[in-house]
Amino acid sequence: MSVLTVSEVVVRYGETTALNGVSLTVEPGEVVALLGPNGAGKTTLLETIEGYRVPDTGSIRVFDLDPATHRTEISSRWGVMPQTNGLPMGLTVGEAIALFVGLYGSSTSAGELAGAVGLDTLTTRKWRRLSGGEQQRLSLALALAGGDELLLLDEPTAAVDQAGRERIIEMIHARSAAGAAVLLTTHRFDDVEATADRVVVLDQGVVVGSGTLAELTAVDNVITFRASPGLSLGGLAAALESPIVEIQPGRYQLDREPSAANVADLAKALAELEIPIDALDAGRTSVESVFRRLTGGGDT
Repeated sequence: MSVLTVSEVVVRYGETTALNGVSLTVEPGEVVALLGPNGAGKTTLLETIEGYRVPDTGSIRVFDLDPATHRTEISSRWGVMPQTNGLPMGLTVGEAIALFVGLYGSSTSAGELAGAVGLDTLTTRKWRRLSGGEQQRLSLALALAGGDELLLLDEPTAAVDQAGRERIIEMIHARSAAGAAVLLTTHRFDDVEATADRVVVLDQGVVVGSGTLAELTAVDNVITFRASPGLSLGGLAAALESPIVEIQPGRYQLDREPSAANVADLAKALAELEIPIDALDAGRTSVESVFRRLTGGGDT
């Protein structure tokens, strides 16, 4: 049985349809990354999964229960990490974690959770005096104080430094390896590549792409290269007799199979036109390129 099942969910705000027939699942031990440009419906979907909104049509099941009507039964089994934690201003880091440990009846101590997210030296500091990245790590600790069967992580590495990001990624790997189902949103494509088993891409309330990393990146088996942004591509496209597009500033895609001959043709044409490049990639495209193709180039 899936830990989380979203089936044909529709959510409307008056005349606006925020989610239009969205379906996804998350299995035990699986990490699913939910991507989408601003306004795609990610926040609405998370709020509906968490039981704060009720779908107009369709259904959501968490542990085969409706999260809108069975929050008490579910709350001890999942951990939810929002982008903002809304804690009382006067709490210290240690007090905040201890509060959530007590609320959830966690078997993990507050000290262990503080250490797990790298805040063990900051337990006496008021949480509001933490940096943005440290506050994100505190939010993760509070989520981990809940249940460990399902983790809902909203931008877990936002504003976090590299050391903190690596610690959070290790934590996600450890929890999924222990059997936790993880659904995370992120704007960092390197986080997706480092953690996700599957990716779901949402745009304008509709799932426009879904699959494993290998499945999604294999769709665009093309040649890409990096150069100065805003290149005039007419001469290069004519020389190669193939379409070339700038899929993001300074990153270009040639619509050809990534064979040795085609790479050689591109390199020759670039040299003849005196176009210097920073990198050339022949093979599977990146998650970022897939995202931009599916969403028309929008930012996460």
